[in-house]
Amino acid sequence: MVPVVTSPALQRRLGLGDAVFIGLGSMVGAGVFAVWGPATQAAGGWLLLGLAIAALVAYCNATASGQLAAAHPTSGGTYAYGRAELGEWWGFVAGWCFIIGKLASCAAMALIFAAYAAPPGWERPVGILAVAALVGVNLLGVTRTAQLTRVIVVVALVGLALVVAGGISIAGSAHPAGLAMGSPYGVLQSAGLLFFAFAGYARIATMGEEVKDPRRTIPRAIVLAFVCAVVIYTVVGAVVLTTLGAATATSAAPLADVVDAAGWTWALPIVRISAAAASLGALLALIAGIGRTSLAMAREGDLPRFLSAVHPRSHVPHRAELATGIIVIAAVALVDLRGVIGFSSFGVLLYYLVANLAAFRQGGEVRRYPRVLQVAGAIGCLVLAFSLPWQSAVAGVAVVLVGIVVRAARLHFTRAA
Repeated sequence: MVPVVTSPALQRRLGLGDAVFIGLGSMVGAGVFAVWGPATQAAGGWLLLGLAIAALVAYCNATASGQLAAAHPTSGGTYAYGRAELGEWWGFVAGWCFIIGKLASCAAMALIFAAYAAPPGWERPVGILAVAALVGVNLLGVTRTAQLTRVIVVVALVGLALVVAGGISIAGSAHPAGLAMGSPYGVLQSAGLLFFAFAGYARIATMGEEVKDPRRTIPRAIVLAFVCAVVIYTVVGAVVLTTLGAATATSAAPLADVVDAAGWTWALPIVRISAAAASLGALLALIAGIGRTSLAMAREGDLPRFLSAVHPRSHVPHRAELATGIIVIAAVALVDLRGVIGFSSFGVLLYYLVANLAAFRQGGEVRRYPRVLQVAGAIGCLVLAFSLPWQSAVAGVAVVLVGIVVRAARLHFTRAA
């Protein structure tokens, strides 16, 4: 029998405000600065309908996560919930999908940060330095993560406020070229891409061992962060569409283009700084979330038990976070940003499929929301996952199958020994 690595427990240091800001730091991240172009290419003038579908599926997932977190206040998010409610294999699939999807998200955030902050030709080195620096911040302790996330969220919101104000200032005089209406499939594909922006509330659930009064705090924080993100994305999306029109689909930096169209050239550096800060905020929270899920999986032997260590002073899963940093740095050095958002969305949608199935199984006193929300959430996750670009879906299925085969082989050889 493999010995279990014992280590200090995580400490409950985060209040409601900390948890909300960590969720917002993940949701109001680089997605709001980068996702409009690909989503508009898919949905055309129906972009806001795609956003509404993504928000509806995300709401169902958020309520499922909140209900599960209240009943299981531990680290690991849906990995832990799936194991408790559905069995070990369901939990493993959820945890594996979360890790592969969010590692892709980390690489995307680092590359988007570098695109805004680095001189031409220096994007990858700057992205690698950003990952290394934020891993260092996370290693200092979860309260440092929460404090820095608050600052980053405020900086990002300042930039978004300037974009919205600039768009409103020319609302009556701007006459952008109209957008063709996309097909139903295009609308669903845009919803799958936009879902990338709403998945940040998972970060709150994965930190169940570090939140004070988790049964009360985590469900409230998830819903509050989600509602704030929906309002922000709806306002920004409407401003971008009405200001740029058809140009949204081909713009590499649509929010900067809105400010430019308003003639506010003085605000362009602020928007670039805000985009870079938002990317850093999302990356910071992502690293923390992957570390906690890896910790939970390592405790159960679904990842190497070496990763289950918690640092005795900072009380963070330092080995898991260091491993996360190494993998993300390798991805930043090698991958192309194109397609990363789709791959990330595919993995995370399957993760929330398991969350909805686990929450559907709950009953009695722990039930907080009607089961119809979990049914809608599960169906929505499947539809959006397989509406993504086929390359993302095929790659996602292949990587999930690799994880299942490796775990099955490990269990077989463990039992044989």
